[in-house]
Amino acid sequence: MKSIKTIIILFSIILLTQCRQEENATFKITTNRVGNLEKESLARDLDLIYAKDSIVRDTIKSNFGSGSSKIKIYEKGGPLLLTLTPNSDSIPTIQNVLINDKRFTTDKGINIESTFKDIQEKYEIKKIITSINNVVILLKDSDIYFTIDKAELPENLRYKANTNIEAVQIPDAAKIKYMMVGWD
Repeated sequence: MKSIKTIIILFSIILLTQCRQEENATFKITTNRVGNLEKESLARDLDLIYAKDSIVRDTIKSNFGSGSSKIKIYEKGGPLLLTLTPNSDSIPTIQNVLINDKRFTTDKGINIESTFKDIQEKYEIKKIITSINNVVILLKDSDIYFTIDKAELPENLRYKANTNIEAVQIPDAAKIKYMMVGWD
């Protein structure tokens, strides 16, 4: 009798642990996945991948036959999770993923509510690209990249589009404007 209780308790613990791991995978960003979406996933399979969620496609683009420019994935009855951009191949896959929900987290614990300091502590920065209104942070050995609004920078760096900005010039508390995954 005692061994049956022990087996039941062990089985319950294993079952709970497995359920917790699957739940976390729904919002996990890895090298080849963003939640349920895989790097090789076809755009035509999104209805199957997100069967429990709501998918909104750009109907104007779809009606003219040139494919969907943006596909938004909403949690059923809830917030925007992801904005997907398919590539223009004959059999399109997803090229870019914009992370819209803070529950999506990298294996190193970074999400859209993280700061530049968090990124710098967890990842090696490959390159910083300056645009008119933003700074784009590319990571070494990762498809993840971040955009920080120039409004987060010191005033002397905000209004010069051609200025090369280095990591030491970006404040630790600078907030992430966009978190994206770009698959080739």
